[in-house]
Order: sequence, then structure tokens, then C-alpha cells
Amino acid sequence: MSDVEDAITQAYRGEWARVVAGLARRFGNLDLAEEAAAEAFATAVARWPTDGVPPNPGAWLTTTANRKGIDRLRRESQRAGKHREAQAMFDDELPEPIGAIGDDRLRLIFICCHPALAIQSRVALTLRMVGGLTVAEIARAFLVSESTIGQRITRAKAKIKVARIPYRMPTAADLPDRVSGVLTVLFLVFNEGYLATGPGTDPIRADLTSEAIRLTRLVRALMPQDGEVTGLLALMILNEARRTARISQDGELIPLDEQDRGAWDPALIAEGHRLVRERLAAAAAGEVPGRYQILAAISAVHTFAREMGDTDWSQILALYDQLARLDPSPIVALNRAIAVAEVDGPRAALAIVDRLEDALHGYHAWHATRADLLRRMGRGQDARAAYDKAIELAGNIAEAAYLIRRRDELR
Repeated sequence: MSDVEDAITQAYRGEWARVVAGLARRFGNLDLAEEAAAEAFATAVARWPTDGVPPNPGAWLTTTANRKGIDRLRRESQRAGKHREAQAMFDDELPEPIGAIGDDRLRLIFICCHPALAIQSRVALTLRMVGGLTVAEIARAFLVSESTIGQRITRAKAKIKVARIPYRMPTAADLPDRVSGVLTVLFLVFNEGYLATGPGTDPIRADLTSEAIRLTRLVRALMPQDGEVTGLLALMILNEARRTARISQDGELIPLDEQDRGAWDPALIAEGHRLVRERLAAAAAGEVPGRYQILAAISAVHTFAREMGDTDWSQILALYDQLARLDPSPIVALNRAIAVAEVDGPRAALAIVDRLEDALHGYHAWHATRADLLRRMGRGQDARAAYDKAIELAGNIAEAAYLIRRRDELR
């Protein structure tokens, strides 16, 4: 990749959401914002190789996208005889009040997560508009086809247009009804950065994990009493604390049991544990913990152990039992099976995993988990076949490298 191509890639990752959010706030039109931003990046691809990368790529993209948006609006307005209106929009600076939320990207997330949209449509639309994820990346996150995600995004935009959902800034009263969808989006953005699914991307995308954490901190500042917001922030922080220990110098994913725990970030772990203790105190006072709080508690148990052998797997299994009652999804059942393997042995876990085949046969982690259990049971030939399937389905190059090594270690 050339320096210019790398600059464009970095600009896309760092500036896409900010540019789209700014345009959406200015024009109040998601389609226009997305199209103008896309045109600005296409112009960068065409011009930067010959003109050079501008000193401030973000400012260049913002200015270019605004001009593209104005040009498009002028063309449409001239047809409708509203040129003066378009000119006023071009000249005026940010006519709409910012409402309860001061961050453009977070505000756009709350706008996209309007209660009139189905929750899956909200999440898909927001991941595309704000997260900047491709349709393929979103499809992998949902474990569905790209055409399904494309249809969800199209339907969401059509719903916004037909229902005349306003692009006004959410008020403080709007936030509780929208926060669940917002947290789902932030968690998926973090997960895409935690273990990127695209074959052509870095295995870990710190830009996405950092942005998800930053935005979640802002949500917590808006809603400090919401236990799930705190739980998600704790979960992200505890996972982020292990980032530098998760990839080897050879680019191979390092599983939890092989990580150098001395490389974990002690400040982030301390912050994450403090937030978890805060929610544990709330639970002791009678508040019922939600999904993110339980996941954060599981992560806290892992990061509390000084060595892998010190892990309290019985407590982790009890937390997964609690989580499964709230979220009886195949993914939760698969993760619970890993804890079952540590408490009751791999044979008991394999029985659980095999019952999930219909739901998760196309999911690489199901095959990887099954391969590991078969390996521990001494069924080398079956384990090799499962590793082969997991490697075939894995989109992350670091994870594929790890699975290949484990397969090749089989006798």
C-alpha cells in the first residue's frame, strides 16, 4: 500500500463518521450526508495521488463534502425553485441547536436509533452511517447475509423518509427510549475493532475500540444512573486492557490462557473493576443487572486472576447461567459451554456445543470451540476436521494463524 493509499485509508477510518455526522446535522438528510461524504472520499482517491495529501485531511474532506452536498442541494433546489433556500444553507453556520448531546457522532447515533425503526434496522443503519462499517462487515457481525443487511439499511432509510422522521436533535427526554439501540451499536463497533472480521483489515482495529469507548463514556456522562451504560463501559475497558497482549509479534492471535498478563494495562483494569464493583453494589441493593453488567462481571473475573489457573470458573459459569436466562441466544450458549468445559470437562461441553450446530454451523467460533474440545478429548482426527472448517470460515488473519498452529500441533 502506498503512502497516499494509507493516508486515504486512515482518513476514512478517522473521518468518515465525523464528516457524515456534520453533514447530517447541517442538512438534516441522511441520504444527502452519506452521498456527499462518499463523493468527497472519491474525490480524495482521484486527486490526492497527483495533488498530494493535504496538510489537514479531515478539514479537506469536510470542506469538500460540504461543497458536494451544497452542489447536490442546489441542483435539486433549482428544480424546485428553492435556490435561495439552498444558498442560505450554504452560507449559514449550523442552523440547528445541538440539543442534549454535544458530540456530532454520538448525536447521529441517537438520531439513527429512532424508536420508530426496528431495532435491527437501527443498528444496521447506524453501523453504516456512523461506524463506517461496510455492508459485509455488518453482515458478519450479525451472522446474516450481505443482502439481508443491505435490505435492512434500505428499509430504514425508506421508513425515515415515508414516516417523515425528523432529523432534530434528541432532547434529554428522548434518551432513555433510544439508549438500548445505541448501546447495541457501540458494542458492535467495539467488537469489530476487538477482532476485525474483514480479511483485508488489521486483526485489531484500535481506532474502532477507542472510538466506541470514547462514545460510551459520553453516554455515561449523559446517563450516569443507567446500569447498562456503566456495564458496557466496564466491559469495553476490561477487554481493551488486554489489547497489547492479544497479538504476537508474528501476527498470531494469542488466546486468553496464553497471554502475558504482565502486559495488561493495570490502569484500565483498575477502572473496569471499579465500575463493576459499582454495579455489584447496585445489584446488592436490589437492582437487577442486565446483559452488559453480567458480561462485565465475567470479564472482571478473568482479569482478576493473576494466572490462568487462578480463574474462578465456577463463578464464571454461574454468571453465564444468569446471562442465559436473560439472553438465551446460541452465542451465549456457546460461550457458556467454554466455562462448562473448565468446570465439568470437555465431554459435557461438547454435548452442549453439538446441540448448537443448526444455529451456528456457519460461525467459525463454533467450529473452533468444537475443535478445541475434541483436541482435549484426544480425538485428533475429528479435531483436525473442525479446525479446517474454522480456518475456512475465519475472517480475521490473526485468528486464522492461531487456528492453523493449533491444527498443525495435532498428532
